[in-house]
Amino acid sequence: MGGVLLAEESAIKKVLSGCSHPQSMAGVLCGSRVVEPASNVVSMAASAKPTKSEIARAAHLRDTLNQHNERYFTHDSPEVSDAEYDELKRELIALEAKHPSLITLDSPTAQIGATTLTTFAPVTHRAPMTSLDNAMDIEELRAWGDRAAKGLNNAQPMQLICELKIDGLAMSIRYENGILVQAATRGDGKVGEDVTENIKTISVIPKQLTAPKGTSIPQVLEVRGEVYMPINAFQQFKADKERENEQRIAQGKKPEAVPANPRNAGAGSLRQKDPSVTKSRNLAFFAYQLGETQGMPALTSHHDTLNYLKQLGFPINPEHKLVDTFQQAEAFCANAEANRHNLDYEIDGAVVKLDDLAQREQLGFTSRAPRWAIAVKFAPEERNTILNDIQVSIGRTGRATPFAVLQPVVVAGSTVGMATLHNREQVQLKDVRPGDTVVVRKAGDVIPEVVGPVLDKRPKNSKPWKFPDTCPCDLKSTLVQIEGESDTRCVEPSCPFQRDQRIIHFASRGGMDIEGLGEKTVFALSDLQLISDVGDLYSLTQEQLLQIEGFGELSATNLLQALEKSKSKPLPKLLTALGIKHLGPAASESLAKTFGTLDNIVLATEEQLSTIDGVGPSIAQSIINWCSQKPNKAIIAKLKKAGVDFGNVQVSTLPQTLVGKAVVVTGSVEGFTREEAEAAIKDRGGKSPGSVSAKTYCVVVGEDPGASKVTKAAELKIPVIGAGKFQHLLDTGSI
Repeated sequence: MGGVLLAEESAIKKVLSGCSHPQSMAGVLCGSRVVEPASNVVSMAASAKPTKSEIARAAHLRDTLNQHNERYFTHDSPEVSDAEYDELKRELIALEAKHPSLITLDSPTAQIGATTLTTFAPVTHRAPMTSLDNAMDIEELRAWGDRAAKGLNNAQPMQLICELKIDGLAMSIRYENGILVQAATRGDGKVGEDVTENIKTISVIPKQLTAPKGTSIPQVLEVRGEVYMPINAFQQFKADKERENEQRIAQGKKPEAVPANPRNAGAGSLRQKDPSVTKSRNLAFFAYQLGETQGMPALTSHHDTLNYLKQLGFPINPEHKLVDTFQQAEAFCANAEANRHNLDYEIDGAVVKLDDLAQREQLGFTSRAPRWAIAVKFAPEERNTILNDIQVSIGRTGRATPFAVLQPVVVAGSTVGMATLHNREQVQLKDVRPGDTVVVRKAGDVIPEVVGPVLDKRPKNSKPWKFPDTCPCDLKSTLVQIEGESDTRCVEPSCPFQRDQRIIHFASRGGMDIEGLGEKTVFALSDLQLISDVGDLYSLTQEQLLQIEGFGELSATNLLQALEKSKSKPLPKLLTALGIKHLGPAASESLAKTFGTLDNIVLATEEQLSTIDGVGPSIAQSIINWCSQKPNKAIIAKLKKAGVDFGNVQVSTLPQTLVGKAVVVTGSVEGFTREEAEAAIKDRGGKSPGSVSAKTYCVVVGEDPGASKVTKAAELKIPVIGAGKFQHLLDTGSI
């Protein structure tokens, strides 16, 4: 795993230094993704003369990397992932370290970015926008710390300031006498593009500065920072583009490309010829550094610089921290990586810098990067790989889900060999085909997905993939796309794939939570024809279980005990486990409290069901349909005969202080696990949804909260309380 989180060491250690696909975080005093060839590379015995193959390989790597740089910086359309770029650049760095004669003036190891297109007027930076060296793991971070300490003669204490590495577009914004006069992209670090009019459309960027009390506005102030597209804005932008593409497809037109991530979407939005288009994309900005200045107040630290920028009205990322030790810096980086998906913007690392400006001056720069700062990279969440095949899986409701069979690739620390393609329409919109090189993404704990194809690498004579007409099961039943739904389904109730998935769902943690009855065991029981539905589970014998490969007496006994224990599960769990379409835990809770037993629910009319809070007509109709089907009637009979409790309704004796109130909890609340906090709210009659909406009563913020929930609460003017007031809320129902 990347970042600063320690990982299990591989059998073969790479001796190559960290580098990364050129990206954001530029600035005279802050930057991005280039590694000094001599600084981080493990020393090698230099060979007097490189071989012909080494000369050819170095030339190939230079050409390839320069092409990738151009596509990334100039066209905002990279065709390789950051991780793949890293591997290529590491290889070139190693060759140049081994044979210095291979180093050329046009080597990507000596460049910052790429030349720009001529769409916008060129801007020569008065002070170059340099980049940062990278640390790919904790050892490289510590090595940088040792070099910095040595550069200060190991005699000076070093305070460090830690920041998040925003995955956006580096920007230089120039003010003269407090008026915004020019904004330019980084470009190749020396020359960028004039995007002044587009920058002026970003509401959080001041157009005119107001001096902090007791100071005056500098005659010249160049602010460096990062333009980015927030995740919620990207999701809306992507959804709009996909709807447009649906219309294009319906009209027989080819769908347009949809940006793969917020960084590409943001870069493309900033380089629009029409500023009104840029304005519609809801871009944002974080300032993090000063460039050229005249008439500035005296500042002695980076921390002071950030405070000064904030006083001038610039948005400053609040997720920064001043620390005294490298251990604290490492902890900051580890925490940033663990919580990266709680933010409303994408990051791909953290930045650690010396805080003292005098110490920075003492250490100085290399040709392209400061010696007093390092970018700590996180594990890549996007990789390119080959899509070998597209197949279809059948879920418990008959939903046919296409998935990609991939050439295995490591993404976000784990090997990915399959990834979801969601549904028929998504395959068509993304236009991914067997044989394509595709971008695979795995953000957080979500299922890996295919973002889209790399069109430049598409094989000749490639043809669009066609969704199958029949179910892949032995019955070969027809797959149907139901009107009004995006999903394609197998409508054959006896489909063995649906049957197995229904049983897996029944036994899952969200259902009856039957320990030892996992997917593998269900498949084995099904193959042996020992079960045909969930009702058969409770008639299993030890003798039957011993037929399963790998099962001994102990495992068989444990499973039978788990099955017996599950008979007394609360009624809401049983209702959820039955897998009735649209019926989730919240509605199951309401049904259980109202009707008391499964028998009463089965006998209820659609009108009676639909009046229950959280149920409504759609769920009510689904319950009626499920209960009326002969196979399901048989399941209910089997469960009753087996002694499954149909009426275990746990009624809270606690005061119902939160009836009708939705309380969202984010972060850790002392004295409660996440599940206990949610249960405490529900036990008092409230609801505990996972997201903030206009119906939310309040948000409880504990330690390490999700920033997106807090931001959403602020936007909707929802009250926010600290964890210390949680018990008071539970006791009184008021804030």
